[in-house]
Amino acid sequence: MKVEKPWGSFEVLGEGGNYVVKKLVVKPGHKLSLQVHKLRSEHWVVVQGKARVVLGEETRILNEGDYIYIPKGVQHRLENMGQEDLVVVEVQFGICKEDDIIRLADEYGRA
Repeated sequence: MKVEKPWGSFEVLGEGGNYVVKKLVVKPGHKLSLQVHKLRSEHWVVVQGKARVVLGEETRILNEGDYIYIPKGVQHRLENMGQEDLVVVEVQFGICKEDDIIRLADEYGRA
């Protein structure tokens, strides 16, 4: 099932007891909230487009085929830098619930 968000959409591709695999689609010029998770870590793989990723105090640019690991407790953000949709496969490990999102900053006014 596809879930629409202000920044684009996500779709759960698979899940198990301690993992969830999602396809994230971020619209051009949009970004997810600056956030942190207490209960899960994430791996992001860019499969289409160009991403700017904030990870802790660092900012990295990821192109197609690049990937990054986001440990539990580290602030992070994903942003589409390109003119086409950014498509990222996200693998979450741990306790994977949507209420584990602690938003530190959000462009869309969400708490």
